[in-house]
Amino acid sequence: MGTAGKRGLITAAVTVVCGITVLAAPGTAFASPTPTPTPTSSTSSTPASPAPTSSTAPVVPPLPPNKDLEAVREKLESLYHDAAVATDAYNAAEEKAQKQSAQLVQLAKKIVEGQRRLDALKDRAGAAARQQYRSGGLPPEAHLMLSDNPGQFLDGAGRVLQGQRATKAMLDEMTRTQQDLKQYAADAAAHWRELEANRKDKEAARKKVQQQIAEAEKLESRLEKQEKERLAELERQAAQKAQTAWLDTGVLKDIQGKASEQGAKAVSYATAQMGKPYEWGAEGPSTFDCSGLTSQAWAHAGRPIPRTSQEQWRQLRHVDVKDMRPGDLVIYFDDASHVGMYIGDGTIVHAPRPGRTVTVAGAGSMPILGVVRPDA
Repeated sequence: MGTAGKRGLITAAVTVVCGITVLAAPGTAFASPTPTPTPTSSTSSTPASPAPTSSTAPVVPPLPPNKDLEAVREKLESLYHDAAVATDAYNAAEEKAQKQSAQLVQLAKKIVEGQRRLDALKDRAGAAARQQYRSGGLPPEAHLMLSDNPGQFLDGAGRVLQGQRATKAMLDEMTRTQQDLKQYAADAAAHWRELEANRKDKEAARKKVQQQIAEAEKLESRLEKQEKERLAELERQAAQKAQTAWLDTGVLKDIQGKASEQGAKAVSYATAQMGKPYEWGAEGPSTFDCSGLTSQAWAHAGRPIPRTSQEQWRQLRHVDVKDMRPGDLVIYFDDASHVGMYIGDGTIVHAPRPGRTVTVAGAGSMPILGVVRPDA
């Protein structure tokens, strides 16, 4: 149905109603076991300013020590994590709004059809009343009682009885139709209120996402080129440290599961999106957020799953990390605010955060909450 048709039905429903009543924490690409350190300047002393000459270059202030950049990294991690939580809230409100809109359209159809049926029943009742008027206002029973022909009387009595039953059935149907219309109107009003509430939730979440991202981008914009390079190196080191600690538990030797047919299709779709930008609230085809990528991958594999990482964690079957196989979803952080897809060899493919692209990362490079299997 076209948008104009849906709007018309919803308008009809509302008219009758009135009448009757993550992003994830910092994007951490999978680090190689031996990353190449980024050359940095010495910060042990500040060179003296040379005597001013016409060719003297401006003095570059010393870079902040690593501990200061580490504080920046942690702050960015916090900001992007909060943005991821808000993105999940936005996506959840959007998903609910879509369902409520569809339900309103169905209710509008029922209301329109019910009103037509009621109008037809009223026409039938009106026709019966007009017929009684034309017969002098006497009911059929009275006419038969005045008849001198016994056969005609008995034959007519049967017709009268059938007519009475038909009339009662018609009146009962009118009553049921009126009750149905009243219930449809009440349901439509409730869905409309929920739709408005979710619209407000979406707007609040959208503002929160934009606020967190803007603050993070402002913080990053203050860094010089060398500082940004060093910050990126700190992020890689943090990811590598976490991945190494995860692998050191021996978990990888126990992970030997093979992808199911649907899982292999989901992995193929997700990995084909590598290099595409992250965009909060996006689910393709040119940009994705974390759960937009995983939900679309499984939809293309023929298995629709919830839109948000939190609902994926809540609704899908949980499996042990040691039992995970390619296609399973790895949920991160205590609040399930990020998700990636396991693709084997201790790695995931995911959409990290704003400013990053869909990439491969170590499955243990972020705190794992658990693993879920869409095609269990």
